[in-house]
Amino acid sequence: MATEYITVFITAPNEEEAAKISRTIVEERLAACVNIIRSVHSIYRWQGRVEDESEVLMIAKTKRALFDRLKGRIKELHSYEVPEIIGLPVIEGSKQYLDWLSQETE
Repeated sequence: MATEYITVFITAPNEEEAAKISRTIVEERLAACVNIIRSVHSIYRWQGRVEDESEVLMIAKTKRALFDRLKGRIKELHSYEVPEIIGLPVIEGSKQYLDWLSQETE
């Protein structure tokens, strides 16, 4: 069933940190794949101010059951005090891809 899988959005301040986090969570089988998207323009409120920054977006594919472990590991690796870690359900997907995702995660 597709809903046992999620995509997780994570932002980072730069590509180097995003690559370090991505490689670690894939090596530790907390995610099967992470896409890194450069130069995301983020506007957000932080500590009473509106911030306007360039960030890097990671999109991780994993099992819903691994979310808490994944979230904890990202918090250990991340430089942000409050990193964005948002899991969204996969509603549909190709059987071959979801089978692969399942095999590559613990």
